[in-house]
Amino acid sequence: MGYKNKRTGYSDELLASRSIIRRDNFALIPQDGLVNNRIPGFENCELSVLGSPKLGASFVDYVVTMLPEGKNTRGFGEEGVQTFVYVIEGKVKVNDGETDYTLETGGYVYLPAGKKMYLENINDGQNSELFLYKKRYEAIEGYEAHNVVGNVNDLEKIDYEGMTDVALSDLLPTDLGFDMNIHILSFKPGASHGYIETHVQEHGALLLSGKGVYVLDNEWIPVEKGDYIFMGAYVPQATYAVGRDEPLSYIYSKDCNRDPKI
Repeated sequence: MGYKNKRTGYSDELLASRSIIRRDNFALIPQDGLVNNRIPGFENCELSVLGSPKLGASFVDYVVTMLPEGKNTRGFGEEGVQTFVYVIEGKVKVNDGETDYTLETGGYVYLPAGKKMYLENINDGQNSELFLYKKRYEAIEGYEAHNVVGNVNDLEKIDYEGMTDVALSDLLPTDLGFDMNIHILSFKPGASHGYIETHVQEHGALLLSGKGVYVLDNEWIPVEKGDYIFMGAYVPQATYAVGRDEPLSYIYSKDCNRDPKI
């Protein structure tokens, strides 16, 4: 049912999908049905575009499988656009035009607008799995963004709004030089948000582990590892984690630190 899960060819089952698309509102996109998009610059890579302006997002999200010798020597990003990469699994080299960064599972790099991101799979002949993000930068006088390199395993895990079974990791600084942030939110089985959130920020979220039930615009929807969720501005949203042992966790973007334009 798609290249991502290696289920192609004839199906013995009726065609069906869990996908839900409400453009400019919210979307659920499971791995089943993802196709391989050919993007200039990506060589020996299987790549799917997830969130994009065609869906209603102000950013673009991708999930990328870098095959052995996979790379992008053309550069990811463009003038005025900031970029981010997170290594779901594997080992990659990231270059900003001057400096090499080696990332392993859980590693990430943010590059500010004006720098292109060059990628290379260095995982000893094995695939590497990436989450990629780009967004046009909204500058404000007196502040600017800068390179950020880290690994989520080295970050402090914060009790989300005082709940000890929900952990939040902030991958980027919170200062005004950044008009967005990337977080990882993790719920132990049985945990949930404390309330249904409704806010101006939009999110693109890729589920890294676990299972749950997510409410999006008052529709309760089962979700699981590998699913992608787009949440537009003001969409009511919250989740319950279900399952036995594995937490429900996801990496997600958030626009922030800017006054809405009129």
